[in-house]
Amino acid sequence: MSNWLIFGLFANYFCIAYILLKWGNIRCIGETPLKTPIFMAILFTSGWEVGVIMLPMIDFPRFEDLINYPEYGFTNPLAMEFASMGFAIWSGYFLTCFYFCVIEPKVGFFKIPIVNFINTIVIVVTCSFTIYLFLINLPIYLPELGDGMNLNATFYLIVLLVISTAVYSSSSIRYVKILSMTSTLLFFALIIGMWITSFSIEKATFFEIFNSINLMSNYFINLNNFLVPINLYHEFYLFWWYSWYIMIGQFLARFVSGIKTYQLFLMIMIIPSIPLALWFSVIFIYYKNEIDMIGVYNYSMMFVGTLFVINSLDSLIRLYTDNLDITPKRLGKRKYLSLNILSLSALALMYNFNFLEIEWVGAVVIALVVSCLIHIILSKRNIVNEINSSPADNTLDFNKVNNID
Repeated sequence: MSNWLIFGLFANYFCIAYILLKWGNIRCIGETPLKTPIFMAILFTSGWEVGVIMLPMIDFPRFEDLINYPEYGFTNPLAMEFASMGFAIWSGYFLTCFYFCVIEPKVGFFKIPIVNFINTIVIVVTCSFTIYLFLINLPIYLPELGDGMNLNATFYLIVLLVISTAVYSSSSIRYVKILSMTSTLLFFALIIGMWITSFSIEKATFFEIFNSINLMSNYFINLNNFLVPINLYHEFYLFWWYSWYIMIGQFLARFVSGIKTYQLFLMIMIIPSIPLALWFSVIFIYYKNEIDMIGVYNYSMMFVGTLFVINSLDSLIRLYTDNLDITPKRLGKRKYLSLNILSLSALALMYNFNFLEIEWVGAVVIALVVSCLIHIILSKRNIVNEINSSPADNTLDFNKVNNID
């Protein structure tokens, strides 16, 4: 599937360039716009999940092993980790966010029944993968819960609590603001706290973080090498991110705060990459200096990672329940909560049977994006060419969101 992925990536880059050239200065206003700081917090937390916290310490040894993986020889582990989760990766979120904010209301491609059905399946399966990733990584960071094969009751209680919190949060739009702002502040607190600890215990120096950031600059020097898959593991990451592109863009588009298109592009590309770069730099200090992450910081990492999972699931649940018209307003809150908690708990088991792969989901998302582009070219080209603003119904009223629930 490598060629299909490469095709999808270059289609993504082409569409972004076209959007910036044609609509770079129009104001993007979502259906329920939020003030820019809140929008940025939602951007932070909806586009991330537990892998941001958990995977770097697993990835660094692989990226450093040039005997088994010589293809990483042109860069360093820190730059490679950033390439797997930062900067260019986020370009797809800009593309889909702009599309759903400005173009989809005129085109209506995702309202076509078969497209809506496929998109909903993608969202549901990605929900399943997100929960599964949390399941398999939780015992690694909290070994007292079990060894991955033999797990105690606390493990299952935590998973059920995470699912239940995400479902409850998705039942009201006001919770997404609280959850996003809290997660963002706690993530920065975790970064600062772990950095201070690293040099306070005299295993690292105050300036070592700047050395880490300097290493990460290799990413931009070799940016052209990171735009396409380096090997199967990098391909897995790219497919994984691609699987999120439509749903996160669709979710974010609701809240765009009236900024211009080029500002939205810069915000999505740069703003999330800053805390990512800082986090990877700090965690790399712990890796290189063999600093134990036990006790309070291990629990803190898991807590923040868990909040990211809840944020991600919240956005996905909102989307598939809207698509299937199983909203709290229609079902009632009690039925809504019980249906989704039971469904997501069952879905988490899907990946245990190894009959689904996230790469397949990413491939389907590429097919949806390409199909949308073909649909526009063949039947909606004139309509799209006439677009010169956000939909007229999307007014810059920051209080509109309070009238939804």
